[in-house]
Amino acid sequence: MAGFVDSTVKEIDDRLRELKDEVSKLEAARSALVGTRRGPGRPRAARAAASTTTTRRRTGRRPGRPRGRSRGGTRANQALELVRSQPGITIPQIAEKMGIEPNYLYRVMPRLLSDGQVKREGQGWHPAG
Repeated sequence: MAGFVDSTVKEIDDRLRELKDEVSKLEAARSALVGTRRGPGRPRAARAAASTTTTRRRTGRRPGRPRGRSRGGTRANQALELVRSQPGITIPQIAEKMGIEPNYLYRVMPRLLSDGQVKREGQGWHPAG
């Protein structure tokens, strides 16, 4: 039985060596066609060679400027307009009319509440004042 196991392991090792050789040949052929060799991990972005200046210019960020979206409040303004036009509207109804997921509004509406622009009565939202 030990002889069978040893010979089977040897056959597997030989086959693995053959496959590794074939992988190396295929990678070399791919490299010759594409011009670069791709190693393990994520593929490189098409613009990986771009300088940081180009990246900064493209994103509009300056050093020291905080990341994230600008605080334009477009969605908040849309939600506020819906509350003004339909007092008592609920978050799921607002989300449906805006075509967005309601979970976003569960962050926006409390901010409008703290800014004093809306008030909450039960599940519905009403314009303040």
